[in-house]
Amino acid sequence: MAFVTASWNPLGEAFYRKLELYEMSWSIRDGLRDSLVAAAPYGGPIALLREPLRHSPSSRPQLEIYSASGIAITSFPWKSGPVVHLGWSVSDELLCVQEDGSVLIYDLFGSFKRHFSMGQEVVQSQVLEAKVFHSPYGTGIAIVTGSSRFTLATNIEDLKLRRLPEVPGLQGKPASWVVLTQDRQTKVLLSIGPELYILDNTSCTAVCPPGLSPHAGSIVHMSVSFSYKYLSLFTDSGHLWAGLSNLQEKLIEFDTKKTDRPKQMLWCRRPKSQQPSVVLMWERLLLVVGECNDTIQFPVVDVSFLVGELDGVRIINSTNQELLQEVPLVCQDIFKIASMAPGALLLEAHREYEKSSQKADEYLREIKEQNVLEKAVQQCVEAAAHEYDPATQKSLMRAASFGKCFLTDFCSDHFVSTCRELRVLNAVRESSVGMPLTHTQFKQMTLQVLIDRLLFRQFYPLAIEICRYLKIPDYQGVNRVLKHWASCKVQQKELSDDAIARAVCVKVGESPGVSYSHIAAKAYECGRTELAIKLLDFEPRSGEQVPLLLKMKRSHLALNKAVESGDTDLVYMVVTHLKNEMNRGDFFMTLRNQPVALSLYRQFCKLQEQETLKDLYNQDDNHQELANYYVTVSYREKRLESRLSQLQNAVDEYNKAKNDFAAKATEEEMRLLRFQRKLDDEKGAGLLGLSLQVTMETLLSLGLHKQAEQLYRDFKVPDKRYWWLKLKSLAEKEEWEELEKFSKSKKSPIGYLAFVETCIKYNNRYEAKKYISKVTPEQKVKAHLAVGDLEGAAEAAIEHKSESEIALVLSRCSTSNRLLIDRLNQASGAKK
Repeated sequence: MAFVTASWNPLGEAFYRKLELYEMSWSIRDGLRDSLVAAAPYGGPIALLREPLRHSPSSRPQLEIYSASGIAITSFPWKSGPVVHLGWSVSDELLCVQEDGSVLIYDLFGSFKRHFSMGQEVVQSQVLEAKVFHSPYGTGIAIVTGSSRFTLATNIEDLKLRRLPEVPGLQGKPASWVVLTQDRQTKVLLSIGPELYILDNTSCTAVCPPGLSPHAGSIVHMSVSFSYKYLSLFTDSGHLWAGLSNLQEKLIEFDTKKTDRPKQMLWCRRPKSQQPSVVLMWERLLLVVGECNDTIQFPVVDVSFLVGELDGVRIINSTNQELLQEVPLVCQDIFKIASMAPGALLLEAHREYEKSSQKADEYLREIKEQNVLEKAVQQCVEAAAHEYDPATQKSLMRAASFGKCFLTDFCSDHFVSTCRELRVLNAVRESSVGMPLTHTQFKQMTLQVLIDRLLFRQFYPLAIEICRYLKIPDYQGVNRVLKHWASCKVQQKELSDDAIARAVCVKVGESPGVSYSHIAAKAYECGRTELAIKLLDFEPRSGEQVPLLLKMKRSHLALNKAVESGDTDLVYMVVTHLKNEMNRGDFFMTLRNQPVALSLYRQFCKLQEQETLKDLYNQDDNHQELANYYVTVSYREKRLESRLSQLQNAVDEYNKAKNDFAAKATEEEMRLLRFQRKLDDEKGAGLLGLSLQVTMETLLSLGLHKQAEQLYRDFKVPDKRYWWLKLKSLAEKEEWEELEKFSKSKKSPIGYLAFVETCIKYNNRYEAKKYISKVTPEQKVKAHLAVGDLEGAAEAAIEHKSESEIALVLSRCSTSNRLLIDRLNQASGAKK
């Protein structure tokens, strides 16, 4: 496997290698010279702004966006102000920072998304330098202005500008500065000559790197690692200092012997790195300096640009792109010359096996004797993940597959998952896609983010294939891709609304998790209202349709959908919206065409808006309901005159509705109110507002019999009701003489058993007996029993010859009434 190690360069005990990622597909005149360059990490896209300082209206700078493999994505002339810096957000949006502090944001395809300003004071002082950085909060921007003040925003999605304190002695921009993210705090580290300062929200503090020689000179360049954990400084005397970014420990101090400032300086390290290093690039030299103070030198033959990555540094020039990284330890163990590592032996065993050589068995025996076959398989799998060349990957995975055949209880999950991941990585690394991700980067960024980046680039078929291949649940995979595809589809202006709606319906169908209302909202945002309405017809949930229709000012359609849904809350929401948007007349006319909505609105008005209810009835000429409304309102009036006025209105409306009974009942209510007011004024009886029956009860209880009788006559109260009221009242007051007179005034319409029972109820048996003689024969037995006269009850039952009455009396007799019982039994037997 000598070809694998051909590009390795030793650095201390470790090795570094340069992997060719792509031969660039672009054709750039003059290369990267005189261009602002920004390349997104994790194998992201590249943005170039050609000749950014050109101000001629006839020849504007050209902004070009390419994939990492150099395939052109978009290109357009820059028509805005001078650009100071380009950078990429975590969601692959291009940030263009202008001199006046404006930040313009474009998507991958050059479509303008939005803009914001870094502060009003920046407009006057201008931006001298800017940096785009990534923190736990998201994508941030830091700038230094002509007034030597720093302003930063830690998250452009939730913009909160922070103006940092002044730096004493700073004129213009500092010689060098970086943004640090430590302990969830964002700070600026800057240099003025040989001195370093840290700026946070409240203070400017001078700091000193440990171990930096006092004769090192002024600090002219600095860089932080991908993780913000490490810091490197370069001085004008050629000294390089590197250590922890908290300035607590020195790792490297090296004299490069070059006094000119490097064009770029980046950290090159990987997780679990053996020999982290700092990469410095000058016009013709690329220098790698490790902790061991060893160096690797590479010639630079073309204008190049370095991109820091999680596990290395990408080197981009006009013809190709390479990845400089430390060789992972497991790859060193397998591929080093004369290596006896288990993975190296297994790889050699498989190589001999493919040649049908007996040496394969010898290698396998040696591995088994050391009892490291499982470790050998794991090493081959792990090394395959770190290799970029598919042929090397296959060789290692075949060796691992060969080795695991000789293991009885080996768990293949890691082997299978690595195979799947490598297949996905090889697919996205293709030049046509242009995402040169390493396995380490892939595991860090997660599969979901990879799918997102494919969606941003509109590689929908590939994204769907990956989702299906890796068996991602539909709601996280295929359906999410379809949702994004549909949202982009509705923005295609060259297609008609019908064509897009059909295409979306065919492709999306009834996929769970894909909301047609979300797609319709995207169409509406693009100004395609009719398309949005067509898409909403496919949305099964009315709760999603109606709010968007209201937003699109299609209120009548929203009302129809709400009524069809049967959801009263939705109907109320639309009705409330219509009420606020329309004048009253149009609003009422709209409701008249929707009986369900009108009925619900009436219910609402009955509880909340009584005056509106009156207007509704007037609009519909609904005299019956309007009269009922006046009656209801009258009971809320405290003044009698107002109540009578409302009742008179009700009478008029009942007459218009030809409801004679209701009109007459209302007129009688008015008469009763006037009568009650008169008595209240004369007697202070407190009758106003009482019903007719309660009024009569009150009058009788107060002894105002004449007035009660007047009500009885005037309002034609039924005789039975009046007699019951008076009977109860007199008995309650124990006016027994009056009760007797009343019973003799005329024949009782309620009979006389009622008198007996009422007297007994109020514990006067004596008075009760007076009325027994007047009780009809059919009720005599009950009357006698009510007063406890068993003898009389027996006589009446026998005389009436009623079997049921005899049985009733017998049930009341006790065993001591033997004679009476015999008599009743005899009468009962005689009847039989």
